[in-house]
Amino acid sequence: MDRKHFDAVVIGGGISGAAAFYELARYTDIKSIALLEKYNNAATLNSHSTSNSQTIHCGDIETNYTLEKAKKVKKTADMIVKYGLLQKAQNKFMYSHQKLALAVGEKECEYMKNRYEEFKELYPYIKFYTKNEIKQIEPNVVLGEDGVNDRADNIVAMGVEEDEIYTTVDFGLMSQNLIEQACKQGKDTHVAYNQEVVFIEKKDDIFYIKTRDFKEYSAKSIIVNAGAHSLFLAHKMGIGLDKSCFPVAGSFYMAKRKILNGKVYMVQNPKLPFAALHGDPDLLANMNTRFGPTALVIPMLERYHGFKSLPEFFKTLNLDMNVIKICFNLFKDSTIRNYILYNYLFEIPYINKKLFVKDAKKIVPSLKTDDIYYAKNFGGVRPQVLDKKAGELMLGEASITEIPGIIFNMTPSPGATSCLGNGYRDAKLICQYLGANFNEDLFTSELL
Repeated sequence: MDRKHFDAVVIGGGISGAAAFYELARYTDIKSIALLEKYNNAATLNSHSTSNSQTIHCGDIETNYTLEKAKKVKKTADMIVKYGLLQKAQNKFMYSHQKLALAVGEKECEYMKNRYEEFKELYPYIKFYTKNEIKQIEPNVVLGEDGVNDRADNIVAMGVEEDEIYTTVDFGLMSQNLIEQACKQGKDTHVAYNQEVVFIEKKDDIFYIKTRDFKEYSAKSIIVNAGAHSLFLAHKMGIGLDKSCFPVAGSFYMAKRKILNGKVYMVQNPKLPFAALHGDPDLLANMNTRFGPTALVIPMLERYHGFKSLPEFFKTLNLDMNVIKICFNLFKDSTIRNYILYNYLFEIPYINKKLFVKDAKKIVPSLKTDDIYYAKNFGGVRPQVLDKKAGELMLGEASITEIPGIIFNMTPSPGATSCLGNGYRDAKLICQYLGANFNEDLFTSELL
């Protein structure tokens, strides 16, 4: 890249950074825009299909979403689908599968009936399934542990059958597509890979960006979408110090065959901030079923890159009495404590599969240890942000906008689903800061 100064720079080439880059290029009159990515391609970390469940989380089967949250998430999820249709991405990076939120036992079944009544107006396509109806579309969910008779416990579900809606996205391929389309908008756009940003500072009205290989860029405005490293870079600028970060890694187990026909999610434990175990058809494994994720708190901001990010973790943790107090309050709850400790066992060879299958049997009672294997190098890292002032774990996304002209985003799940919604928000903020224009009419006609 010959050019070094830009009106706007996006740091991070995952799905969130790619979406922001595209929306700046497509819907604003900002003249020069750059994307800086740490690695040699887009979406090599958490947006890669091995690192997430490849799901459009629109709130219909995610039982940890309230109706109010579901309304917000659905709006951004619809943007994903509309972008996919705009790019004719059907069966390229966007797919349709059936999906169910499964209730097991009388208490959960009653809960699911009530939830269906509450949510069916927001999702007109959603259906309620009895045990016999589930058997027709997901027979292995109904089949009992003996593999012959039906399971004894009562089950119901709410969901949708295949070809009704789009449910699945390869967010890695979508990231690449967003970047490609951004570069076709007739703007002065630049993409630079292998550019690890290590420091940002603001002098007068200009931001100066330094990379690990001593390259320097400057910009009038910046959007940082670098996962847990967003907070790391914010702390180096002396802002966001009221926030800390717990990186939570999710591992998966792959089935040797297609056990489920679609996505099957379980009822979320309301005490746990982590996703309940679910089964999904894997786009990278001939639609064989992938089960997970587990939830593993690790002292690294990135996974599968050795201990490179270990020092960065401790700097981002910014340990003090406030962090210790939050951790103590979390761990004194036996449900959260036991869940976190139990998930470490899923990483231990020889006992991990047996323990994991025990949990996964709630979805597929006939599942055996020989049916699955540990998906090596699968699973990403989600930054769970701690709010020191409030003394609690923040559930959802966090942004730091303390310095005008620069935005730092930390996006745990459903960050991929909300990428275009977040990009819309940030692009408008950058336009406001620069005195630029955002084309609301074009954005509305294409994505809303």
